[in-house]
Amino acid sequence: MTYSVQQIAKAVGASAEGDIELMVSGVAEPASAKQGEMALAMDPRYASSLSEGAAEVAMLWEGADWRALGLKAAILPNRPRYALSGVTRMLDKGQGFKPGIHPTAVIDPEAVLGDDVSVGPLAVISAGATIGAGSVIGPLCFVGVDATLGEACFLREHVSIGARVTIGPRFIAQSGVRLGGDGFSFVTAELSTVEKARQTLGDQGDAAPQPWTRIHSLGAVTIGADVEMGMGSTIDNGTIRDTRVGDGTKIDNLVHIGHNAVIGKNCLLCGQAGVGGSTRVGDNVVLGGQVGLADNITIGDRVIAGGGTIVLSNVPEGRTMLGYPATQMSKQTEIYKALRRLPKLLRDVAALQKLVSKADKAD
Repeated sequence: MTYSVQQIAKAVGASAEGDIELMVSGVAEPASAKQGEMALAMDPRYASSLSEGAAEVAMLWEGADWRALGLKAAILPNRPRYALSGVTRMLDKGQGFKPGIHPTAVIDPEAVLGDDVSVGPLAVISAGATIGAGSVIGPLCFVGVDATLGEACFLREHVSIGARVTIGPRFIAQSGVRLGGDGFSFVTAELSTVEKARQTLGDQGDAAPQPWTRIHSLGAVTIGADVEMGMGSTIDNGTIRDTRVGDGTKIDNLVHIGHNAVIGKNCLLCGQAGVGGSTRVGDNVVLGGQVGLADNITIGDRVIAGGGTIVLSNVPEGRTMLGYPATQMSKQTEIYKALRRLPKLLRDVAALQKLVSKADKAD
């Protein structure tokens, strides 16, 4: 795939200057760019390495002096990283899946496939499943009984969609995504040690150890439009109602969403984040890597939780949280600074104790 500088600029809504008919076959970092590739130097910090490569065209920052950098042409977006999303979309070669059913795929006669659906080798589509037009079911994927996928969904290899899961259009699932496993929900005949400890904040009392009894998952999973999930991420079925993920939410690798949880629209859940069962997450929430949300809490709209934050209670909308237990980021930073000063403070206190002790003896 090759595009002219003008075509790329028009596609990403940016201005182009210089020889806008130059053809671009790919993108590269400034120092390693070959002739025919467009260098990505979208910050002045990277411009100095343009001379190390052979690129004649580069995507720069707004107002950059591209002539002084020895280039023949430049694309100058007002928001370079956003423009990068458009460039990568144009140049993405994809995974090579084509419409058609591979002869080794197993498709139940009661399944319904829309137009131009691709089903890869050894994929299984169960009875009553509905696959929207233009969707791709990759190799070794499984789609369960009565599951529904909207139009233009894309399942990479080894994706598993459980029975009765409902997915909106343009869903993207990377390798190893698992939707619709039973929720991790167990109960004991009498009050358990865990319940007792939770009531008393630590004391197990006289609660006796008991076997765990499964609570079956009668709900499923409902996913909105334009949701993406990274490799190895999982979402549990709801107990009675569905576990839900709102439109436009993006989920990174190895993220787990527990049973009955509700995730709002346009959220960003980064790698290894975990959402406890029955927790409700508002719209436009960002959970950094390894963030943990306790079960049965509510996270307001536009909350941001920094990496490694453990949230144990409700968070009002618009808060930025950090730490364990989570506190507002500004307070957590003060606490961290105070902790770093503790060794010196303890030494100072010890020195004062010695002085006081000597003064007492003198008296």
